[in-house]
Amino acid sequence: MVETIGIWIAGFLTLAIFSFLYRDNVFYKIAESIYVGVSAGYLLVQGWHDVVIPNLIIPLKTGNWIYVFPAILSVFMMLQLFNKTRWFSHLSIAFVVGIGAGYGFVTFLKSNLYEQVFSAIVPLWNGNIWISLGQIILLLGTATGLFYFFFSIEHRGIFRAGGRLGMIFLMITFGASFGYTVMARISLLIGRFYFLLHDWLGIMK
Repeated sequence: MVETIGIWIAGFLTLAIFSFLYRDNVFYKIAESIYVGVSAGYLLVQGWHDVVIPNLIIPLKTGNWIYVFPAILSVFMMLQLFNKTRWFSHLSIAFVVGIGAGYGFVTFLKSNLYEQVFSAIVPLWNGNIWISLGQIILLLGTATGLFYFFFSIEHRGIFRAGGRLGMIFLMITFGASFGYTVMARISLLIGRFYFLLHDWLGIMK
């Protein structure tokens, strides 16, 4: 019984979201508000149980008093709700932004620079013609793609050909990335139609 009620609510909310394709309406706003509210509540409870309790409450109970510092910053962050004490939250925000920038910079260098450079340095011949061909294309695309953004030399003659080849590699890459994104969204759409026709209405077996 409870499962059936859940399926009917999910079906109604799905149609309410789809109704935005016609125009903005009250059913879409109801579904949007429910989605935002449920997501916020779920993330709050999940964060309390998965982050606050294991990383703050339990260490403080075991006498690890260094965790008093993040506890104080957490209280400062909550003071954002009150006008007279709002400036305390600036200390917490500055700490979070500073730590995030430093950690993100190192992570970005590792994942978007070091790993990309190391992955591009491969032997051109490894005994398999198709793998070797792919590695040659990788080297050609990397070199010409970098050259496309190299403006210290006028792109004329062979340099113009190299730049245009790099542009072709970039367009293929952007097109593949866009196509992947579109296919992912279409997959989600098919999933919702399958839910409506199979789980809700029972038309599709």
